Amino acid sequence: MSDWLEHSVQVEINAPMDLIWNEWSSFEKMPLWMKWIKSVEIQPDQPELSRWTLNTGGLEFSWRARMLNVVEHQIIRWESVDGLPNKGAIRFYDRHDHSVVRLSIAYAIPSILKFLDSLFLGKAVEDTIQADLERFRTHILTLL
Repeated sequence: MSDWLEHSVQVEINAPMDLIWNEWSSFEKMPLWMKWIKSVEIQPDQPELSRWTLNTGGLEFSWRARMLNVVEHQIIRWESVDGLPNKGAIRFYDRHDHSVVRLSIAYAIPSILKFLDSLFLGKAVEDTIQADLERFRTHILTLL
């Protein structure tokens, strides 16, 4: 059985929800603000599926993800169907004067990384995805 780690991070953005939603839901753009994501490709024959490639420290992992629940301006929930086991949700909260974006992810620790202490790995991942959300905020603010 795999060891799973879970993380939740959030960021506030002073921008309209439409803009935030449109940018995040354009998955192919994610390498612009997600440090470890090398590419995202929507499967043309099955738009609910996407192929993700992660590259960090010279290690590359890929997986296909299925969208389980998409409610515009509120939530995108996914789980992997092959490759690197992961699942999660991105939630959007419209506070009228600002918006909150909250990312929750869970993933199985790849066997190649089992030698790492889960606290060290977890801290590195959480710091990275928090920085990713902050880069997303910067990206959004450049579009205003």
